[in-house]
Amino acid sequence: MRTGEPGAHITTICEQQRAAKMFTPSKFPTQCFITLLFAFCASSLAANWQATLSKDSAGNFPELRPLRASYRFGWSGLTAATGEVHFTKPSRDKFQFDGTGRTIGLVRVLWRLDVNHRATAGAETLHPIETQQTESYRWKKIVTHLTFTSSGVARTRTEAQGDTAETKARQFSFPDLFDLHSAALYLRSQPLRDRSVYRVVVYPATSAYLATVTVVGREKISVHAGTYNAIKLDLQLKRIGKQLELEPHRKFRRATIWVSDDAERLLVRIEAQIFVGTVWAELQSVHFDKE
Repeated sequence: MRTGEPGAHITTICEQQRAAKMFTPSKFPTQCFITLLFAFCASSLAANWQATLSKDSAGNFPELRPLRASYRFGWSGLTAATGEVHFTKPSRDKFQFDGTGRTIGLVRVLWRLDVNHRATAGAETLHPIETQQTESYRWKKIVTHLTFTSSGVARTRTEAQGDTAETKARQFSFPDLFDLHSAALYLRSQPLRDRSVYRVVVYPATSAYLATVTVVGREKISVHAGTYNAIKLDLQLKRIGKQLELEPHRKFRRATIWVSDDAERLLVRIEAQIFVGTVWAELQSVHFDKE
């Protein structure tokens, strides 16, 4: 009906009434409300977990002396791999970690892997500087290089197989990130009082994780390297998504870590619950470098 024709104004009023009814609270699409609520909650949760991060700077616990240590790694009761680490202070302002590892025995027959890992961290801040890891499998090699700044990390990852190689680069922006080496140094420097909780963001290789470390208490533990009074820690991980949302770790459930309760605070043992069961790492020997 055209405007000006008899009854046109009645049609217009009816259409306006129908449109108004569509947007009354009882008619507002439910999925729109759920979407808005989810977006609000997601942004609130993202802000909340970042607010819980540990704000303390590096503690004043005495720095770790240069050392060489060996570890055994296993799955349930089976020894699967060995590792050697060398911790040094090549300059006044830098710590350096060099580690090598390899599968052994039956596990090596099924899954051949050799790993070389080097990481550097600032001696004053205990923040990471650079990390490079090379993984050599039976049929391929993966090289991961991380360069850290105060605002995030730049990653390059090259996977070579036969005559072909593919390199991918990625930036992850988040202030005060840690890698595995620097996170261990930072936590070691803290008071570690019973029931205290530390939360840091760790970027070990390809993704960022929220690591929550709780000091469970003190107990004595015996390993191949000896018997230690130890600090018992609980570790939980959440993956951090592209929008900084927290996601469950698909393969890792939780871990228990024991560090020696002495002037060294050495990593003595780790037991981790993962998707295939319990895996562990244990200190076999340690020797301090002559100064």
